[in-house]
Amino acid sequence: MHISLLTFDGFNELDTLIALGILNRVKKQNWRVSIASPTRTVRSMNGVVLERHISLEEACKTEVVLVGSGSKTREIANDHSLMGQIDLNPRHHLIGAQCSGTLLLAKLGLLSDIPACTDLTTRPWVEEAGIEVLDQAFHASGNIATAGGCLASQYLAFWVLARTEGLKAAENALHYVAPVGEKEDYVARARDITRPFLSATVAT
Repeated sequence: MHISLLTFDGFNELDTLIALGILNRVKKQNWRVSIASPTRTVRSMNGVVLERHISLEEACKTEVVLVGSGSKTREIANDHSLMGQIDLNPRHHLIGAQCSGTLLLAKLGLLSDIPACTDLTTRPWVEEAGIEVLDQAFHASGNIATAGGCLASQYLAFWVLARTEGLKAAENALHYVAPVGEKEDYVARARDITRPFLSATVAT
């Protein structure tokens, strides 16, 4: 299983790195989580520099693609050359977006008939794109999920793990990173929030 995290200049560290940390709790030989960017390095909104693992073209060949947010997302959404490098199809990918990453999914035409979640700043831009925005942290429809709020990245990661490795694997990964004394609460909350959007075939 190869998961790519689309990460652009101005990225939000919480969106990208929380998901990266939780998803990498799966320790399997064929399990890989990659930072995907259009350039060799990207700088976050707070000056953290990351070196990419793979290109956007390579990311579109992975099984799971998560789109993070950042301070330059509106610029990216209007960059036709850059957006043209992102070729996603829910028939072939599990697709997720965090906060302003939802705007990119909207611009790619992936949210035309489903509601979505995003952060408060991005909400009017997503609505301008004709998408119904929900007042909640997480929503999924089929193979597309969106999350709103930086710390909602845990729900996006939990959903990916439950869909790909089963509910127990998702619970174990979140349990590991959750605060001591609050672990069961964190796991129960993530399970309750994502359960309505998980297929009955997801392993328990």
